[in-house]
Amino acid sequence: MPKIEGNCRDVCEATEFLTIVTSGDDGPYVVGNWGDYMRALGIGDDTIVLPAGRYHRTEQNLRKDARVQLMVASRKVQGTRSPGQGYLISGTAEIVTSGEVADTVKAKFPWARGAMVIRVEEIKAQL
Repeated sequence: MPKIEGNCRDVCEATEFLTIVTSGDDGPYVVGNWGDYMRALGIGDDTIVLPAGRYHRTEQNLRKDARVQLMVASRKVQGTRSPGQGYLISGTAEIVTSGEVADTVKAKFPWARGAMVIRVEEIKAQL
């Protein structure tokens, strides 16, 4: 059964920006990416692929603890209580710099050194 569906998919399709949180030695580490980059690579049923430019500290964190959280939101999608909706997407991720996925990302984003591949495990609406 797809994890990214319905209202959450609508938000992913409309979001301008997404926040990415990993866990490091100093606690949470936050980076971001553009929503149109996520859409350009296609949003799977349970996988999100993002271009990875630098993300060196993020990659270091993921090697120790693959857990990741994303926050996506859009005011363009009707929420449960007001205009706008957000979702917390949790899962695991890795940075890949070679292979088919990395080659696809590098072809679309020549500045990228690889791809961040996120496997979605849980989605929670922000109410």
